Amino acid sequence: MLALLQLLPPVKHQHGDNFGPNLCKSQYHFRARLWPVLKIGIKARMTVPILHSEKPVTLVGGGAIHPGDLDLALVRAPTLVAADGGAMAALDHGLVPDAVIGDFDSISDAALARIPDAILHPVAEQDSTDFDKCLERVLAPVILAVGFLGQRLDHQLAGFSALLRQAKQPCILIGADEIVFHLPRNFAADLEAGDVVSLFPLLPVQGRSTGLRWPIDGLELRPDGRIGTSNVALGPIRIWTDGPGLLCILPRRALDQVMPAFAPDA
Repeated sequence: MLALLQLLPPVKHQHGDNFGPNLCKSQYHFRARLWPVLKIGIKARMTVPILHSEKPVTLVGGGAIHPGDLDLALVRAPTLVAADGGAMAALDHGLVPDAVIGDFDSISDAALARIPDAILHPVAEQDSTDFDKCLERVLAPVILAVGFLGQRLDHQLAGFSALLRQAKQPCILIGADEIVFHLPRNFAADLEAGDVVSLFPLLPVQGRSTGLRWPIDGLELRPDGRIGTSNVALGPIRIWTDGPGLLCILPRRALDQVMPAFAPDA
């Protein structure tokens, strides 16, 4: 572990700009996210990344994909990964993914025959969803995920759970009208006045905010108590939380305002 930490450049979080030698802002942001995970020793098992990118990555699943979803993601994150049956959706759009990850119980033999073996990465274990498997094995500043909202409600709920469980890998779920992501401890976005801002807790969490019609200062949000849905932005917002567990749901058009929170140079 010590040898691995020594590979990371010096980082000053929030209060300094020491990006380290020859380290651009996006690389700083990327490694700053990795540092606290390594520092606490990583409670979960170590998994070697299958794909490592210093640019955002698009992830396609086998759920509902709305017109323009893939184009919206790929223009911002051109590297394409498919979660199991999502590979068929990619092929239907004339695209061959850079990697296909999953237990391969949802992808047809015909689709497998069209994909080079070198980019197939089967993960046989059944203790996690294909979405989990991808978030655990893709390392990028942020993942833009399409095909994970809509259709089956249980799959959507599993996806929300994975956003929390794999919070070390930022991911934005893109739906027909909204985007969903796990809030980092310090989040800011230049929203438009009137944008709906919904905060849904998966764990008890407290925080404070600026730019919301109903501030969350002094409140404890929890799944079996007070939640924070249907708030409204007055303009640019900022939210601080005391720990993990808070999902944010925003209008789909806010994607470009949210991405800089995870990938400043995207």
